[in-house]
Amino acid sequence: MLRQKSFAPREEGSGTLYLVATPIGNLEDMTVRAINTLKKADVIAAEDTRQTRKLTTHFNIDTPLVSYREHNRAKQGEVLVRRLLQGESVALVSDAGMPAVSDPGAELVRSAVEQNIPVVPVPGANAALTALVGSGLGTERFLFLGFLPRERKKCVDVLRKWRQTKATVLLYEAPHRLLSTLHLIYEEWGNRRGVVVRELTKRHEEWLRGTVAELVDWFERESPRGECTLVLEGGSGHREGGDVRPWWGDLSIKEHVDHFVREGESVRDAIKRVAEERNMSKRDVYNDYHT
Repeated sequence: MLRQKSFAPREEGSGTLYLVATPIGNLEDMTVRAINTLKKADVIAAEDTRQTRKLTTHFNIDTPLVSYREHNRAKQGEVLVRRLLQGESVALVSDAGMPAVSDPGAELVRSAVEQNIPVVPVPGANAALTALVGSGLGTERFLFLGFLPRERKKCVDVLRKWRQTKATVLLYEAPHRLLSTLHLIYEEWGNRRGVVVRELTKRHEEWLRGTVAELVDWFERESPRGECTLVLEGGSGHREGGDVRPWWGDLSIKEHVDHFVREGESVRDAIKRVAEERNMSKRDVYNDYHT
């Protein structure tokens, strides 16, 4: 077992890894403690040094910057751990929000902990929690899934795994993938309540609250801009069965197939999916679709 007393006097030669939250849009959300920590650190490890330089310039912070991102995290992580072991303090930041959340910084934190290097979070803005508390949905328990996998099959697997959770679910999504993700959520989870919030804390902050079907309808007509956070009502905690109807219950077989065709699948693949969902033979679905 390792014990860390974050604010005890440091022994000579002992460095500290600080996890410093940065604004998710509005620079006024930068805390005094975060500014002071960045000023006092020996180096700032940034996901995008160009983006972070705008922040440090605004707050007159002249601490040196180094790049720490997905593509160099293994090599740069070793360099940063060595500097920490030599007694330097490292402040880790992401482009926005809390580092190490859906972020390669999590690996650096693990490496520091393994070396018994003190890790001290400097909290601040976080998009997921900001969206949660403003959503109007339950906050008693919540599940953060970050970004869903890009591959459709893996994405479906994740959604099916958590379909029955009673917790409110938090997701991040890029604007160009939002509509397809909402379609998948509707297919796998049904028409529960949901919220899409974009441009959090910025001038064009926007909240869209409704059912998943209403959100799908909205974004079929409107293209979102900016990173989006989704907040989704939890499930019942019980597996589907009995009188609970599947999402496609009111669709004919032809409508069911056409739904997947509109999503970009071939007729052949759409017929296969409908056969699986309805527990029918592909031949029967094919014949019904082409009748």
